[in-house]
Amino acid sequence: MPYRSQSRRSASRAAAMGLLCLALSAGAAFAADDEEDEPAKPDVPNIYLDLRTIYATIPAGTLGLGFGNTSLSAAFEALAVRRGSTLPNGLPAAKSIAVDLPLTVDVSDRVSLYGGVSGSTIDIGGGWSTFDVTSWNIGVQADLYQQNGGRIPTIRLQSTLTQSVPNEQGMTNSFNNILEFDYALDEDETRGWLAGMQYTYTTIASPFASIRPNTILYAGGYYQWPSNWKFTGRLGIQSFGGAQFAGRTLAESFTQPLLRLDLDRMDDNDNRLFGITAQIAWMPKPSYQLTLRTPLYAVRN
Repeated sequence: MPYRSQSRRSASRAAAMGLLCLALSAGAAFAADDEEDEPAKPDVPNIYLDLRTIYATIPAGTLGLGFGNTSLSAAFEALAVRRGSTLPNGLPAAKSIAVDLPLTVDVSDRVSLYGGVSGSTIDIGGGWSTFDVTSWNIGVQADLYQQNGGRIPTIRLQSTLTQSVPNEQGMTNSFNNILEFDYALDEDETRGWLAGMQYTYTTIASPFASIRPNTILYAGGYYQWPSNWKFTGRLGIQSFGGAQFAGRTLAESFTQPLLRLDLDRMDDNDNRLFGITAQIAWMPKPSYQLTLRTPLYAVRN
């Protein structure tokens, strides 16, 4: 009898231990499921000054046009309107140095918001002007659709409002919109094709001047090496409607090709660390532009 009681107690203890182990295992499993079900905590958005330093040469009789040149164009547009009555032969050839300082917040991997000021100095043959703040801008860039390994390309929209300063007669407002299609050829999106359109519409606070829209249609591609250097090329056609002041032509209309080449240094999370852009735009004479892009991060994920 004692041996039977002892055997029963041993069996009871073994059963209890087995139930305890089962309960612990089940508890761990449910805890893991709960962790998986809990939404991931959002990362703090990237916050940085997207510092861009631009050097450009502008041939006579045209404005600072090209890919995304809203601040540079605003400076030339304001100059053209304010000096329109003193430029009997139209706009002279010019050189310009501009600095863009938009504060940028990457709200998510799909949406970025930005806004800031731009300053420039211009040489139209008599020496460089004083470097002044010449415009401010606000804008948004959003992926309306992301490819994510599918067959439909990423659809990206960028819209920017730029206003020249000071706010006086001849002030310009530019609305710049870029719609781009990005078709990645691999899962990591390190190489692919691009196609898009840029449309710029400008209004002027002057009854005597007008600037017609500027449209660019382009195609290109990109490749990113394992070292995180990324090369992007875009070739397009630019069509400008011209600019008038008091019935006189300040800038002729044209339809000409343009080429833009970008070389960027990225990190492992595709944040830009450094970039250099070279652009040649025929208007119809060639205009050259070089841009250094050196983001200053306050927060970088």
